[in-house]
Amino acid sequence: MKDKKLTYRDAGVDQEKAQELTEFIKEKVKKAFGFDQIGGFAAGLPLEGFKRPRLLATADGVGTKLLVAQAVNVHRPVGIDLVAMNVNDLITTGARPLMFFDYVATGKLEPEVFKELLEGMIKGCKEAGVVLAGGETAEMPDFYPPGRYDLAGFCVGVAEEEELLPKELDERTLLVGLPSSGLHSNGFSLIRKVLRQKGLSYQHFLPELGKRVWEVLLEPTRIYAKEVKKLKEAGVKLKAMAHVTGGGIPENVRRLLPENLRARVYKEALPESELFNWVRELTGLPDEELFKTFNMGVGFILFVDESELGRVKELLPEAFELGRLEKGKRAVVIE
Repeated sequence: MKDKKLTYRDAGVDQEKAQELTEFIKEKVKKAFGFDQIGGFAAGLPLEGFKRPRLLATADGVGTKLLVAQAVNVHRPVGIDLVAMNVNDLITTGARPLMFFDYVATGKLEPEVFKELLEGMIKGCKEAGVVLAGGETAEMPDFYPPGRYDLAGFCVGVAEEEELLPKELDERTLLVGLPSSGLHSNGFSLIRKVLRQKGLSYQHFLPELGKRVWEVLLEPTRIYAKEVKKLKEAGVKLKAMAHVTGGGIPENVRRLLPENLRARVYKEALPESELFNWVRELTGLPDEELFKTFNMGVGFILFVDESELGRVKELLPEAFELGRLEKGKRAVVIE
């Protein structure tokens, strides 16, 4: 008996379904952004009005927050997260974000899941002021177990050479915090493990927060592009910016410091947060470890001269003085 001739579909790759999704993406993106280059080999935008433009790009993912989304079958929030993680990184350079690209990898393409992810990405791109310019959807049978997928994102932006950050920092530099919307996209490997140890399901209701665990965990990462744009258009001189991601406030501030300056962060300046009180109680970790793992209520940090503080707070009422730089060996002191 002869072996049956296998098709690509028999092997687990449905090209017709993939093409249908491509057409769906084209329609959605054109409607959302007026952009019609989806489906080609590459995509581009014109650069106009720049004297000495510098292109900047980022690449990032969402981490194991995806496992929470997959466990409860709620996917739109992590589409927003994917955009946020890239855009927030990019704007710290002083660049204006222009284009976003996504990569979705899965064992079997599930159209409804993909459509939710796409809706989230479109919402995030609109909020960030970028065009969803293209992407790749990889159906890889045998590589991912059923129901699993991974996401990666890429953001491209532009800045005049003279606008690039960071600028020179000194003892007159203040750290100004912008609140986070929640856990954002970091610390999930720890949170998931602690929840398992304590036998708490994602459906468990948290009376102190008024939500179920999964609703708390899947709160999308806040995008700070509009706030930064507002400051720049008002002429606020930004010296540097930090996106508080892996490593928390200590690591993401430290990476910007010269060898002769240290940052002093005021713990009492942090926003009062029932969420992070819950995280503290759930994990039982000391503050030193919590600050290295979670954003602790601060999602983005602006470095400005002390003379700019009043204007920043006037333009962004949520902004608060988080700390300042002082002479000393490169370090971040939280007290």
